[in-house]
Amino acid sequence: MSDTTTPPSPSREHRRRAAADRQRARNAEAPAIPTTVPWRAVAVFAAVSVGLAWLVQLPVWLSGEGLASPLFTPLTLVMMFTPAVAALVAVRVQRPAAPARMLGLVPIRPAWRTFGFAAAMLVALPLISFAALALGQVLGFVEFDFSFAALAQLLESQGGQPVPPELLPTLAIVSLIALPVNSLVTSVATFGEELGWRGWLLPALRPLGTWPALVLSGAFWGLWHTPVILLGYNFGVTDASGVLFMTIACVFLGVLLGWTRLRTASVWPAVLAHGAINTATPLFLVTFLVPEPGSVHGTILGVAGWIVLAVVIAVLVLLGQFRKQPQPGLTLAESAE
Repeated sequence: MSDTTTPPSPSREHRRRAAADRQRARNAEAPAIPTTVPWRAVAVFAAVSVGLAWLVQLPVWLSGEGLASPLFTPLTLVMMFTPAVAALVAVRVQRPAAPARMLGLVPIRPAWRTFGFAAAMLVALPLISFAALALGQVLGFVEFDFSFAALAQLLESQGGQPVPPELLPTLAIVSLIALPVNSLVTSVATFGEELGWRGWLLPALRPLGTWPALVLSGAFWGLWHTPVILLGYNFGVTDASGVLFMTIACVFLGVLLGWTRLRTASVWPAVLAHGAINTATPLFLVTFLVPEPGSVHGTILGVAGWIVLAVVIAVLVLLGQFRKQPQPGLTLAESAE
């Protein structure tokens, strides 16, 4: 009788590691950007993101209170996550080989590039926002007030007690120092938007070409804001002109944020850049301007911002920055060759 021994079956941990190795191999071989636009998935993304945005804001519209509704702020926060939901649904329709790679969640290598861009955005976007305010003053849209009267009014409305004038400059400086930290906190919400706009939509449209993809994704981002813009949000008007202004602003901002996505193949720098915009602009408005800040066209969302962003984008174009990006159908490594 021969003595045979049945080899032991692979352990669960061994199988798990083998499956993980196979997934990593597929991720490494999968293209970062598709070769053709997945139009069916794009249509699904558009329908879900826009439909959910209107559905979320429906209670505010039905209340008849508009921006004064106590539901507006929490529901607007919820609305910011509708593009993320749309992106996940679109991924299910598209079925890419490496979903996390397609969404820009991974890889973050080389780390110096991804984290470097992210850190640069936390600094650059507040500077661009402030430059827009400065140009806004030159153009007569806004007026700086370094007595910090608006800040004093805000603090008094929150605390109920007048703030000594001599403390206002210190509070303004503390607010500026805390800006990067506050931007990181705000980025939790902007992740919900960026996973949709720069995470999924931009690379999905990238086979059309760099500039068509940047412009179209930015324009759609602006139009998605329609439910709140028609309530008077941001521009203070309740007609199509506000939607047009927001769309123009989002095209310019979308080009800049999209550049970070294409340059790094990661969504994280765009997430932090968006968080910095949403944090810095309101902070500057209540810190450096008169109580009635005038027209929004003196901010990064208006004419002054469009001009400043156009100059920044032109500089990036002249430096050849839009040529350094993953190409459709190629892996990150192949695109870098």
